[in-house]
Amino acid sequence: MAEAMADKTRVPDQKFTRAYGEWGKGRWGALLTGNIQVDPRNLGNYYDLATRESAPREDQLNAWKQYAAACQEQGTPVIAQICHPGRQSPRGAGERGIFGTPIAPSPVPLKIGEGCAATIIRNIAFGVPKEMTVSDIKQVVQQFVNSARFLAECGFAGVELHAAHGYLLSQFLSPKSNIRHDKYGGSPEARARIVLEIIKETRAVVPENFCIGLKLNSADHSASDFEDTMKQIGLFAESGIDFLEVSGGTYEDPTMMGRGLKEETTSETVQRTAAREAFFFDFAKETRKRFPGLILMLTGGFRSRQGIQAALKGGACDIVGIGRPAVVCPNFPELIMDDKYTDDEAKVILGKVPTPLWARIFQIRVLGGGAETQFYAAQIKRMATGYATHAP
Repeated sequence: MAEAMADKTRVPDQKFTRAYGEWGKGRWGALLTGNIQVDPRNLGNYYDLATRESAPREDQLNAWKQYAAACQEQGTPVIAQICHPGRQSPRGAGERGIFGTPIAPSPVPLKIGEGCAATIIRNIAFGVPKEMTVSDIKQVVQQFVNSARFLAECGFAGVELHAAHGYLLSQFLSPKSNIRHDKYGGSPEARARIVLEIIKETRAVVPENFCIGLKLNSADHSASDFEDTMKQIGLFAESGIDFLEVSGGTYEDPTMMGRGLKEETTSETVQRTAAREAFFFDFAKETRKRFPGLILMLTGGFRSRQGIQAALKGGACDIVGIGRPAVVCPNFPELIMDDKYTDDEAKVILGKVPTPLWARIFQIRVLGGGAETQFYAAQIKRMATGYATHAP
């Protein structure tokens, strides 16, 4: 979940400790933070947290330690999700400045919608990314490694490398956004190289019991890149990751993040959620079949005890990830696990967040997906300031 609460220091403050302190009381198996960017020059939004390559001041170091401690006060381990947005870093989001160019494996621009209006908005908001040199790639690898080492020192139980949702590592993995012909592109194995280097080099600098997870997009069984994705997962499993999270969606296709461009009836919303959940479920089951020793986490669409039980008992995953219900109901695990609640009661009902009219008129997909993200970020801010949250 995107908290969107950081100030210009990119350091967690009391808003983060309060919000995550509330989740820490909720009997969760573990907490997974929102994006922590590894490069303050390139942020996913204007209010992201970020770690720095240079040594932090003592007060900044203490702030990160307090953040980790607040999450784990009740004994719940916290894993930091670390990320680089790549071409999905909008202008002005980060220290590179409004005229700076985002970086990507290849100079392939985002496609955020159809028609001239979408292209114009894309060029204004994101521009065409700069193709990374090998030196740039090595720098990003080191940024991820440095971030993981720093967060381990601050008391976090682990990190999750965000290689989903169209961010930089995801851009490297996909043949649609990575058209390189060097050792970082051209084959599934080469496209996975940057992630494998990060995993290997991170493992060398963190404690032995420090968790390293990986978040990946699911792939359609009928898609041409399905087998490529399976090859890459095999490499990641061999690299010794502690868990794999299956998710989905990008700025180009935010429908998988829960929102399309057309308005929906309640029935359509329910059908979409079910289809989305089934999509990830099938992918996870195939992954489990091929890599039975890999710990799998399935995220997306879970709202009820019955849905969670079906995924776990069906063998699709070992861990279930909960996002939006956790914002509306910070003690969601108690609701799910307490026998005093019937199956009909043990669920959270979430309505739809209206897509902005002009986003539908101009067919700007990223804004359709952003409407729900902004709503739930606002609810996290309510948590952080002591107010109750509510469903849309």
